[in-house]
Amino acid sequence: MTGITAQWTNDTQPVGGRFRARALALPRLLAWALVLVLLGACSSLPRDVERPVSTAMPSTTASTLGRIAALSSPDPALTGFRLLPIGAFALDTRLQLIRRAERSIDVQYYLIQDDETGRYLLRALRDAAQRGVRVRLLIDDLYTAGADPLLLGLNAHPNVELRLFNPFTIGRRSFTSRFLFALNEFSRVNRRMHNKLLIADGAMAVAGGRNIANEYFMRHEQANFVDLDTFITGALVPLLQELFDSYWNSDVVYPVRAVIPTTQPPAELRAQFDAMTGPDGTPPPEPPPINDVLGYGPIADDLDAGRLGLVWADAAAYADPPARDKGLGASYGLVPLEDIDSVRSNVVELMRRARSEVVLTSPYLIPGQRGIELMASMRERGVKLRVLTNSLAATDEPLAHSGYRRYRPAMLKLGVELHELSPLRVKRTSRLGMFDSTQGRLHAKTAVIDRRQVFIGSMNFDPRSEKHNTEMGIFINSPQLAREVLRLMDLDKLQASWRVVLDEHGRLRWLAQDDEKEIVLTNEPEADFWTRFWLNILAPLAPEELL
Repeated sequence: MTGITAQWTNDTQPVGGRFRARALALPRLLAWALVLVLLGACSSLPRDVERPVSTAMPSTTASTLGRIAALSSPDPALTGFRLLPIGAFALDTRLQLIRRAERSIDVQYYLIQDDETGRYLLRALRDAAQRGVRVRLLIDDLYTAGADPLLLGLNAHPNVELRLFNPFTIGRRSFTSRFLFALNEFSRVNRRMHNKLLIADGAMAVAGGRNIANEYFMRHEQANFVDLDTFITGALVPLLQELFDSYWNSDVVYPVRAVIPTTQPPAELRAQFDAMTGPDGTPPPEPPPINDVLGYGPIADDLDAGRLGLVWADAAAYADPPARDKGLGASYGLVPLEDIDSVRSNVVELMRRARSEVVLTSPYLIPGQRGIELMASMRERGVKLRVLTNSLAATDEPLAHSGYRRYRPAMLKLGVELHELSPLRVKRTSRLGMFDSTQGRLHAKTAVIDRRQVFIGSMNFDPRSEKHNTEMGIFINSPQLAREVLRLMDLDKLQASWRVVLDEHGRLRWLAQDDEKEIVLTNEPEADFWTRFWLNILAPLAPEELL
């Protein structure tokens, strides 16, 4: 999930235990809140901060990646893409770009976890900086609790600059203390940067749905995400650089040293970083297999050969302005003026123009009344709408699921074809990425319109992405890529999900096919009693716009 609710549902297992623990802790937290709100003035952002302006380095054939990009392009007006549905390929592609960069690396993420994957990528960035590569790293500050020594250590290396989006200034050691100390600034800290982007030498990039943590790359022991990124080169990369620069030089972004003061000398910070990211606690990832589910090999094979085999197409990219309060102010045609060029408005516009079919994947689906009205207008025009989202058992955000289920009957009555990912059935679907011993959860955010236009990005179809988060999205006009995304969704939908329907009496039913036998369930599948119980208790108390 994006934003505040994520941490409040990720602390302990199982899910039912999470709800019980939070319910019991609520009075104590409220008491602390009354005390800490008096200290909230201390959480104000620093003033008169120096933010040296810098801009992206353009691609050049003097660099290896730039030369390969130029040789591979059939037309300078087109952009080349390769989908990255499997975690091992997605991680290896990022690492290959970092290792092969010669001039610059720009990195922007909502989350870089202090785990094996996060530390390994940060160390790879450090290694690139030691080769003389300029590294600019921008991280949203929501999930950096306890990671200050790691961030300061990386920032202490020459050629590295690290900045934080909309930071917390006190209570930094834990997620809860950060928000308690910032209660007087809740409207500010509730706005987060949800973008995900990596650009190497101004020539090649990776964008999509994945954050940087074990669970996004099939390296977590308990639960992993079904997700989707795309490799990018060609005409779109300079625009991605401009979007990155608009964030990097924004007033809502702060150099890490302005937020985390330290008296430690740089040499000591660097030694600390080396110890934290050493091989004992940060093992390298396994190399990717020979081919992924779409038949593509590792991007390293193409880079070694000096030419990229990609799908080339017309494309556009959008990112929400970093400092904008979304969803406020004047409107035109019921769309807020400041949202006219937002990621969401562009996705909605594509859906409004659909002629025959829209296929969505969204891990957190809360359409709201405007979304229901959009779906209704599409169905009135005969547009087929298919949706894949998480089941209650699959989601890492049960409260977000409560928002989704409020609209589930309305969607089904409109004739929406609705599928919910099943953790147990994902385990039987080896082509989705080796879920034999872990729980599978959906995290991909995609849309395919009329089997020719594709959206891949960071935006969930929920109120938080609409109103509070900044998002980024890639819009591609390509029947071939549309077929590939639909093929991936069909693997999920047909083999690893429940079809949700209404019976003749208007009651919810979950359907699945095992061999030639149809299974019909009358309750949320694979979810235990306590999960359903606590969700029923807490769901009415959760404001929809914060889910």
